[in-house]
Amino acid sequence: MSLTPTAPTARPAARGNPVARFVANNGALVGLVILCVALWIATPHFMTTDNVLNVVVQASTIGLLAFGQTFVIVAAGIDLSVGSVAAFAAMVACWLSANVGWPGPVALVAGLVLGLVVGVVSGVSIAYGKLPAFIGTLAMLSVARGLTLVVSDGRPIGTPDAISFLGSDIGGFPVPIIVFAIGGVVCSFVLTRTVAGRSMYAVGGNLEAARLAGLPVKRILVTVFALSGVYAALAGMLLAGRLNSAQPQAASGYELDAIAAVVIGGASLSGGSGRASGTLVGALILAVIRNGLNILNVSSFWQQVVIGLVIAVAVGIDVLRRKNTHP
Repeated sequence: MSLTPTAPTARPAARGNPVARFVANNGALVGLVILCVALWIATPHFMTTDNVLNVVVQASTIGLLAFGQTFVIVAAGIDLSVGSVAAFAAMVACWLSANVGWPGPVALVAGLVLGLVVGVVSGVSIAYGKLPAFIGTLAMLSVARGLTLVVSDGRPIGTPDAISFLGSDIGGFPVPIIVFAIGGVVCSFVLTRTVAGRSMYAVGGNLEAARLAGLPVKRILVTVFALSGVYAALAGMLLAGRLNSAQPQAASGYELDAIAAVVIGGASLSGGSGRASGTLVGALILAVIRNGLNILNVSSFWQQVVIGLVIAVAVGIDVLRRKNTHP
């Protein structure tokens, strides 16, 4: 009982301190800055222009997947299929160009439409078929990866110029960074400036309250998975452009990094919170860690350990934050 009066008095003090408030609201960004400074001190090669651009390029594919995942997590869902959908959309786009003769831009658009369709199928199975999001998207993970192997017969397919362009440079500046930035702007705009975005937060915060308020909950759930599918398809084609081929096993396991980026960026797996800017920072943190450890010649096995610990810390911080918000 003695703790009851002290808790309310501590919170206003923290809110009144601008530094504490900034750190509380931008913990991932502060962590990214500290991480970059530490790696800069550890190795002078980290903060070179070429390496910084390389880090952002490495973050672009995971970042695009994570932007799509942000919509789903804000609405209290999860999408385990994004890596497989990325590979499937890129493979189909390249197959249409190589074997059917479709022009590269048309094949690229077809890949994006395929991502949209796959996302809608997942969303319908979850919103209307009442499948748990974990199960519905896990099933789609297997289906999309299997169809990728069927279409490709297990072999890589070369990319048309329109998709290769996504992995190229313009005047020495990487196109993946431009695509990454545009994807982030669109994600932020949808979440913060549209009725659909605000509805996603409402559904994630309290699904039953959103339903009672008259929001089209099922339609919103289908929408978030559709958006995730489009972002996954774009990420897959960007990755294919960087590799100059669509690979049957491309983006395998990327769904876990995408989820990690969203959580590290401050989103809650219980829904109702999350920002595109936070997801951007989360994707950059993962890329910086991997790049820095590579420069320091740390084994890839230990890199997985470090990434796992970072994810565990991010989730732990989220749990503590929710406890403090809802004591």
